[in-house]
Amino acid sequence: MTAPSAPVRVKRSELSASGRGDPGELLFRLLALFAGLVVLAVLALIAVSTTQEAWPAFQAEGIGFVTTDDWVPAEGRFGALAFIYGTVLVSVIAVVIALPVSLGIALFATEAAPARLRRPVVYLVDLLAAIPSVVYGLWGVLVLAPALQPVYDAIGSAVDGWPVLGTLFGEGSSGRSFLTAGMILAIMITPIITSLSREVIATVPSAQREAAYGMGATRWEVIRSAVLPWSRAGIVGAVMLGLGRAMGETIAVALVVGSSAQITLDLLAPGDTMAAVIANQFGEASGTHRSALIGLGVVLFAVTIAVNVTARAIVGHMDRRVRGD
Repeated sequence: MTAPSAPVRVKRSELSASGRGDPGELLFRLLALFAGLVVLAVLALIAVSTTQEAWPAFQAEGIGFVTTDDWVPAEGRFGALAFIYGTVLVSVIAVVIALPVSLGIALFATEAAPARLRRPVVYLVDLLAAIPSVVYGLWGVLVLAPALQPVYDAIGSAVDGWPVLGTLFGEGSSGRSFLTAGMILAIMITPIITSLSREVIATVPSAQREAAYGMGATRWEVIRSAVLPWSRAGIVGAVMLGLGRAMGETIAVALVVGSSAQITLDLLAPGDTMAAVIANQFGEASGTHRSALIGLGVVLFAVTIAVNVTARAIVGHMDRRVRGD
């Protein structure tokens, strides 16, 4: 009886070197390079063209464009700080609300739900992503905001005079507010975070779960000790992508945020965001006012790019930590 032959191992460098002379391999490399360059070129063209259009406002206001909150088009004053603040605040509220809900749905669909319920749950959550944003906005301004107005009044009266809660939940005169806009955005980004988190959780090796169960761990202990540590980087990336999506939302937020340029800690007060003010004022703007609105788009574009780059860096760092590199 002859001994089995040792398995043949081919190094990665040998595989890559062997394919370099293949015309199909060369064509694929060129197409991939071209696609990447096209994406970079489109981003560069967007940045350059919008910056050129917004330059009169940048030149007139200087650094004050992003450091002051004095937005008075009739007097030629354009300070975008209130809109930047509103964009960040509404997006953070949305993520705070959507994260536990999305993660809970993802864990339920992958770890706890019976097999007959998993597909309907996933389908219903994905269906939320197919609803147009204007429908969310109309539902928010016609149904949700009027329903929340008495609730806001009751909360404001109950915490009036309290050190912290009295500041965060003042007496709101309308259901259109930062918090209402955050709720609408939370519903809109829940499918994104849920879908990506579910895909990441599904990649957890079965051996990790079985080892934890074999040591007598409960289902929650398995999720806490085996599932979440493995999928943490992907979940963070999903949250950051949801945050970027929330920052760029326009119509739904414009209908429910209240259209009031102010910087306040009161979550029940009306506010405004960069995308919403562009949608509300661009049709009637001209001259420097139009350039200032385009400048808001440039700032929003830069913030969105920064969020995505940060997400990529965080995911890469956490991924290296998980693998022990």
